[in-house]
Amino acid sequence: QVQVVESGGGLVQPGGSLRLSCAASGSIFSINAMGWYRQAPGKQRELVARILSGGSTNYADSVKGRFTISRDNAKNTVYLQMNSLKPEDTAVYYCNVGTFYYPSGYWGRGTQVTVSS
Repeated sequence: QVQVVESGGGLVQPGGSLRLSCAASGSIFSINAMGWYRQAPGKQRELVARILSGGSTNYADSVKGRFTISRDNAKNTVYLQMNSLKPEDTAVYYCNVGTFYYPSGYWGRGTQVTVSS
């Protein structure tokens, strides 16, 4: 059984920062892609950032230059450092952990990020 648990969400003012963490545990092997997605009310879930096992990354255009994704392979953990947050970043942020055997990945339950004054 695989567990994916996100943490670090909360309420922050515009221009502020948050750091999200996501840890995968259980019977999970050969992790490849680890990614963050978000879903705002009334909108579809979208990719925010993704990092592959070799370290290559890709970001949504809307977060480039503000968000940074990183991972600790020894801890099966991925992070999302979010700076210069905007109200439009408000959403539930989900973590997805994919393996070479299960590319579609395992999802966490999400963590709420609210950017508001």
